[in-house]
Amino acid sequence: MSGAISRHQRIVIDLSIRILRAAMVKSSHARVDTIEVRLALRCLLGHCPDRWPLELYWDAASGTNDIGRAQGCTAAFNGVVRQLRLAGINVDTVVVETVAPPRTS
Repeated sequence: MSGAISRHQRIVIDLSIRILRAAMVKSSHARVDTIEVRLALRCLLGHCPDRWPLELYWDAASGTNDIGRAQGCTAAFNGVVRQLRLAGINVDTVVVETVAPPRTS
């Protein structure tokens, strides 16, 4: 991806990474082929030069063996992060400030 990314895109990337990271942690004891993971992978599709880590993550997320699923999700997550860095997106600094929820009182 060339040029600077918009604030909106930074937020989408940040949320997608958070979803994938949380699913990666959960993958050691449960399948994580959820609609949230699928959407997060789809949101990152345009930012990754290669698709293979996204496809690998999805394939690993549905694995039936706990150890294999966790290893596959972890390897694929690292691949996604690497792809984003190759695209010029520093995943460590992409986190955007959170907006406080509206007051109800």
